[in-house]
Amino acid sequence: MAKLVAIVGRPNVGKSTLFNRLTNTRRAIVSDEAGTTRDRQYGKCEWNGQVFSLVDTGGWVVKSDDIFEDAIRKQVMVATEEADLVLFLVDVTTGVTDWDEDVAKILRRSKLPVILVANKTDNNDQYYEASVFYSLGLGDPQCISSATGSGTGDLLDLILEKLGPEDPESVEEDIPRFAVVGRPNAGKSSLINAFIGEDRNIVTEIAGTTRDSIYTRFTKFGFDFYLVDTAGIRRKNKVTEDLEFYSVMRSIRSIENSDVCILMLDATRGIEAQDMNIFQLIQKNNKSLVVVVNKWDLVADKSQKVIDTFENAIRQRMAPFVDFPIIFASALTKQRIFKVLETAKQVYLNRKMRIGTTKLNEVMLPIIEATPPQSIKGKYIKIKYCSQLPNTQIPSFVFYANLPQYIKEPYRRFLENKIRENWSLHGCPIRIFIRQK
Repeated sequence: MAKLVAIVGRPNVGKSTLFNRLTNTRRAIVSDEAGTTRDRQYGKCEWNGQVFSLVDTGGWVVKSDDIFEDAIRKQVMVATEEADLVLFLVDVTTGVTDWDEDVAKILRRSKLPVILVANKTDNNDQYYEASVFYSLGLGDPQCISSATGSGTGDLLDLILEKLGPEDPESVEEDIPRFAVVGRPNAGKSSLINAFIGEDRNIVTEIAGTTRDSIYTRFTKFGFDFYLVDTAGIRRKNKVTEDLEFYSVMRSIRSIENSDVCILMLDATRGIEAQDMNIFQLIQKNNKSLVVVVNKWDLVADKSQKVIDTFENAIRQRMAPFVDFPIIFASALTKQRIFKVLETAKQVYLNRKMRIGTTKLNEVMLPIIEATPPQSIKGKYIKIKYCSQLPNTQIPSFVFYANLPQYIKEPYRRFLENKIRENWSLHGCPIRIFIRQK
């Protein structure tokens, strides 16, 4: 199970550049402006066959005059509370600042492993200059240049050494794992309490495989699943403010450890940017989705027209993935919470669906023949055969074509939509591969 590593540091020390380097992407746009878009700041890093999740806290910096004080200090506290390891980035060219000392004080108090990373070490002289960071009391500074990649291999070796071996999963594999996620005050705790209820003897606590995740076994009313929760939902939060960064950090663990995500929206506030951040995390991790519009009891007009408008608004924001169930419920009055469980279970079964190769070809080949891919450069593209790949995390289909490189994203989406029309994969992401026949 992937562990979580957080990058902390004041603005412009090179957090985004390091994030890009370690995740092997160019997604974090490097700029001097604090608080750029959110979804870029989370990714996976693979090194020597081991995978861990990486979060760049810089993406959540609040733009204010007080930028060096409260906002960043709170984020450091969240990072130490949620992550398995912290990379504390400092800048060799500026030396130790007051803010660096402030963060070092928080990190020394935490029991978490910390790696002090001296960035922008571009030449040999700067290696000697990095010695000033010993004053922070966080051990040897690891000298790197995230711009050129110098020293990042040694840094990754040290990260794996500090993280230790990957934890084996301690939950039964064939039992579904549902995560309740959403921004603060959307009603996650109320829904979990409504599920678990008073009959606590029916549920069993299993210590999570990661530092914070808790699996609650639910065996009421003919259901049998694990509710993936983070300890933070039950624990008094160190960070009292409704920080966007905080809810996203919290969600990462729950989402990664689940099969189906139950995304809670607040009916009184509609769908907001923070909900979209969490939805993007769900998509990035290829998890199945059930959307629950909570606090439906507080909405005065419950007519079908209002329901349709709400549903359309949600699907438009989350397009192109629109094939997921939306349930209007109330955790407080327990209205339709049983339906939430039934739907989540069905979505999990959809995820496990296997479609026979003969049946798939019988249905899909005539559709492809009637609507073939657009010919490019006078070349006719022909898809001869398709099948579902076995033993994949999500339903994955491969189509064999003579010129796979010319089949564009809109046609892949067309194939996905036709599969969804003919088989119930409601709530599940689908992967489409085009290969040389």
